[in-house]
Amino acid sequence: MTTETVTSQQTPHLERQLSNRHIQLIAIGGAIGTGLFMGSGKTISAAGPSVIFVYMIIGFMLFFVMRAMGELLLSNLNYKSFSDFAADLLGPWAGFFTGWTYWFCWVITGIADVIAIAGYSKELWPGLPLWIPGLATVAILLLLNLTTVKAFGETEFWFALIKIIAIAALIVVGLFMIFSGFQSDAGPATFTNLWSHGGFFPNEFMGFVAGFQIAVFAFVGIELVGTTAAEAKDPEKNLPKAINSIPIRVLLFYVGALIILMSVTPWTQFQAGHSPFIAMFSLAGLGAAATVVNLVVLSSAMSSANSGIYSTSRMVYGLAQEGDAPSVFGALSRRKVPQNALFLSCVLLLSGVVLMYAGQDIGKAFDMVTTVSAVCFVFVWSIIMASYLAFRRRRPHLHEASKYRMPGGVPMVWVVFAFFAFVLWALTTQPDTLTALLVTPVWFVLLGAAWLVLRRRPAHLARYATFQVELTQDMAQEESSVAREFGDVKK
Repeated sequence: MTTETVTSQQTPHLERQLSNRHIQLIAIGGAIGTGLFMGSGKTISAAGPSVIFVYMIIGFMLFFVMRAMGELLLSNLNYKSFSDFAADLLGPWAGFFTGWTYWFCWVITGIADVIAIAGYSKELWPGLPLWIPGLATVAILLLLNLTTVKAFGETEFWFALIKIIAIAALIVVGLFMIFSGFQSDAGPATFTNLWSHGGFFPNEFMGFVAGFQIAVFAFVGIELVGTTAAEAKDPEKNLPKAINSIPIRVLLFYVGALIILMSVTPWTQFQAGHSPFIAMFSLAGLGAAATVVNLVVLSSAMSSANSGIYSTSRMVYGLAQEGDAPSVFGALSRRKVPQNALFLSCVLLLSGVVLMYAGQDIGKAFDMVTTVSAVCFVFVWSIIMASYLAFRRRRPHLHEASKYRMPGGVPMVWVVFAFFAFVLWALTTQPDTLTALLVTPVWFVLLGAAWLVLRRRPAHLARYATFQVELTQDMAQEESSVAREFGDVKK
């Protein structure tokens, strides 16, 4: 019996149930992270109005990461996620490190979200024990994800829609306050607030640099659309549409919202640990709206935790398929959902409930885990770009035939790498982020030790060989299709 037959008979596959509207809203939900609602107060207080440029620069650079990821995923539709093309193009070690690091990123991000959900629930319902909202969140999201992938897509669709409506409402209310001459204790609401309190760079260059430390985490999840590749309907059409809309989303949801916030209230009034969104609606005298925004912030954290459960389960499933995780996590339920991987993710998210009781300062715990997460995400984004370089070098014919090429090509990859180096340097300039940066290498040491043990095991080698056979077969079909296309063109 051939390997192909074994694969086709024994290996169940993820189903393509995510429609265009699911993919679009998942992409938007990934771009509007909890960092915007929860962390923007700290970002504004550190960088002042220059935070507008911070978000624009980060969004600009990550757009190229997404375009590179899109070109690679569409070059071989057998890739389930970016850990697959990393393993194929850079070697099995890259798939192992990328997959497990991405899994780790979302686990600690999910823990931060559970902590945030408990914190915001306590504000809405004083006296509520912290473990109740944390446990309820994990239970609800587990049940939703255990049904079908379409249920995840539907849930994330509505979560993202809530975030869009909240930001749109903020912009509309803010514009009304500005043009109606609204007055508060901090002064009039006017666009001149953007430059009349020390200019655009009131804290000079280092204040501008400090903005990058916090803002990078706000973009965590922007690559989430890449993990939906194996479950997206018509990926050749839907993935490019989702990726191409990133610049518009960044300008509207990040830059637009921040301009309104700092125009209504001078940047000097913002504080770390306080949501500017809630503060602005309260300032407008819309107490009920402020409560609604509190619920929106809560749903934003739920959305991020939902994305975390989805991402970690699919990544562990992919790792198991390649032989980089125990085979039990490579099993699918009758509904084509990796339920064992989902259970693992949810059990680890429950550690967030334990951390709330062990830690004294929820805010500091949140800052620490989000910084570690941001550093690990920078690693994952770097691997995507390194994979693109390998793709251009090893498969130039597929790049030439690609209908969705990354703009800027190889030179732009090195610009993005330089930007990532700048971000890592920025994290060394503050004590709290420096501590998190110094702790993060421990994860890579543990991964390296695990890889040295795993890479020679017969079971790992056999499963990775099967993975390579599947990719090779699909690549052969893709190359023959390209050859036929070129043949038709010549005729």
